[in-house]
Amino acid sequence: MKQTITLILLCISLQTLIALQTRAQQLQPWNTKTKLNSYRLLQPIQGTKPEFIDLDNDGDPDLMKYTTSNGFPVQWIDDDDDMKKSDTEGDTDNDCLMIDINKDGQYGSFSDGIIDWVDTDNDGNADMQIFSEFASEKDKDKPWGPGHFMINMDLDKDNILNYIDWNTFQVRCWIHDGRSDFFEDYSGQTLFLKIHASPQNINDLRLNWENPFLFYDIDKDGLTECAIRLLDRPTYGKPGDKYLTNLTGKIDYVTMAYDLDNDNSPGNPFDFDMTINFRGGGFDYMDQIHPFKNLRGLPAADKYFLDPRIRQLEEFIYPDHQIARDLVFNRGVWNEAWFSYDEDDDCERWERVELLDPKDPYIIGAKKGGLDDNPQSDPVGDRGEWDLDNSGKGNLYISPLDGKIHLYGAEKGYWRVDQNAFNYQGMGGLYDGYGPVRTPADPTIFPLISYKDTDNNGFFDTIEFDLDGDKTVDYSFSLKELGISDVSEIFYTSPMKYPDFAKLKKKVAAKTWKDAIDYVQLAEEQGFNTQWYSLLKHPKSTRQQYSQGYWLKFYLFMDCLEKAKHENNGELSSKIIKSYFNQDN
Repeated sequence: MKQTITLILLCISLQTLIALQTRAQQLQPWNTKTKLNSYRLLQPIQGTKPEFIDLDNDGDPDLMKYTTSNGFPVQWIDDDDDMKKSDTEGDTDNDCLMIDINKDGQYGSFSDGIIDWVDTDNDGNADMQIFSEFASEKDKDKPWGPGHFMINMDLDKDNILNYIDWNTFQVRCWIHDGRSDFFEDYSGQTLFLKIHASPQNINDLRLNWENPFLFYDIDKDGLTECAIRLLDRPTYGKPGDKYLTNLTGKIDYVTMAYDLDNDNSPGNPFDFDMTINFRGGGFDYMDQIHPFKNLRGLPAADKYFLDPRIRQLEEFIYPDHQIARDLVFNRGVWNEAWFSYDEDDDCERWERVELLDPKDPYIIGAKKGGLDDNPQSDPVGDRGEWDLDNSGKGNLYISPLDGKIHLYGAEKGYWRVDQNAFNYQGMGGLYDGYGPVRTPADPTIFPLISYKDTDNNGFFDTIEFDLDGDKTVDYSFSLKELGISDVSEIFYTSPMKYPDFAKLKKKVAAKTWKDAIDYVQLAEEQGFNTQWYSLLKHPKSTRQQYSQGYWLKFYLFMDCLEKAKHENNGELSSKIIKSYFNQDN
C-alpha cells in the first residue's frame, strides 16, 4: 500500500514538474523565436531574477545582470541613478547596456557590444545613442573593421536613433520598408558619427571617420532634402603601436548630395539627384568642439570596459549643420572636385548619388577599372564629371550642349545611358540582401555620351554619341566648329542654399521642356508627324519635364538631321544642328 502511495505521489510530482516546465516554456517572451523584425531587447529567461549590484555604495543598485531569453548575458549600468530592485530592465534614456556576445564572462571586451543612451537635456528622452562593437581577440590588430564606434543624435526629437537587431546585436542601418524608408534615423534633421574600427584601436574617440554625416530637412516635412558627408580619413599603425587607427583632426573628403526636385515622399523617402564631391587638402576642424551634459558614464563602472575611454568622454569634435558648408567652402583647400548626376532617377540611397570614377568608360563591373569601379555606383544610368585640378571650385553651369547642369572646370565627363532605368540601382551593390538592389547582371552594351573641354576654359565644348555601344563614336558635335560659344553663366555653389539648387533644377527642367516644344514646331515645319512621340509629350512632374523634354528634343533632332542628310541639304543640316545647340533660340 505504501509503495502504491509513493508511486502515485511520484507520478503527481512528475506531472507537476512537466506542467511547470510546459508553463515556463509557454511564458517565454513571445518574441524569443519569432522571425519578425526585432525592435527591442529580449526579456530575462522566464523564472529568473536579475542580479543587482551597488557600485558606489549609496544603498541603491547601479548595475543589473541577467540572461536574455535567447541566451545572451547582459548587464545594465544605471547612469542616472534611478534603478530599482523591482526593475526588469534598464531604461533607454540615460543607461548603458553591455552584451557578453561571446559569453566569456566579460561584458565590455573583445567580441562584445555596448549601447549607451544619453539624455543631454534632462527631458527624460535620449538625445544620443553610442554604439560600440569590439572586434574579436583574433581581429584586434586590424585597424579597419571588424568593429564599430557610432554615435547617433536625435536632433528632430522623433526618438529614432540607430537600428539594431536585438536578437544578434548587429547594426542593421540599411533595413528598410518599401524602397528606401530606412529604419535608421536618416530622415529629417539628424546626424551620426561613425567609424568601422574597434574602439580600443582609435587614437581619439572625440573624433570619427564619418564626422559627421549630416541630413537636412529644409522644408520640415520629416524627409531629407540634402545630405553632407565629411570624412576624416585615418592613418594606420602597425601591431604593437598604442593605437592602430589614427584620426587626423582634418576633413579631407566631402560629398554634398541634393534632391533637386524635392520629389521624395512617403514610400520613396530618398531620391537624391546630384552629388558634388571635394577631395584632398581639406580643412582642420579641431576647434569644432561640442560638449554634452550627462555624456560621462558612472565612473565606478569603468572597470567593466576593455576601453573605458568610451565612457569617459565629455565632448565630441565635429562640424555641425550650421557651420559645415562654410568650412567646406571657406576653410577647405581642395585638390579635386567630382560630380555625379542620376540621369535615370533610380538611386534610392540615403547617402548620395554615388560617384563614378574617371576611368575607362566602357569597362563595366565593380573593381574592374571602369566608371563603376566603385561597387556602390550605378553601372549605367548616371553621369560623372571630374575636375581633377579643382580649377572650377565645385561651381556649376548649364551647357548649350544639352541644357543640363555640369561641373565647371571638369576636363571630361561620361553618361552611360540607361533610358528606362532597366538596371535599377536602388540602394547600390554593397547592400544586397537588405532589399531592392541593382540588377544583378551588369549590361555589356550601353549607349555612351561623352563630354570634352578641348580648350581647357572650364566649359564643355564637344559632345560625342555612341548610340549603339560599339565603342565607336557615331556623332560628334563641336560648339567651336558651329560658331557657338561654350561660355555659360556660372552658378557659384558656395553661397547657394537648398532653395537655390531647387530653383536651378526647376529652371533647367522648364527650359528643357520649352526647347523640346520649340523643336516639335521645327520638326513639324519639316513635315514630320511628331505624334509618334506622344508618350514623351505629356510630362507630369519636374523630373519628367527634364527627362522627357531632353529625349523628345533629341529624337526629333536626329530625325530632322537624318532627313536633311538624305536630301543632301547642307544648309538645312547646319540650321538643324545650330538650332539644337543654341540654347537661346
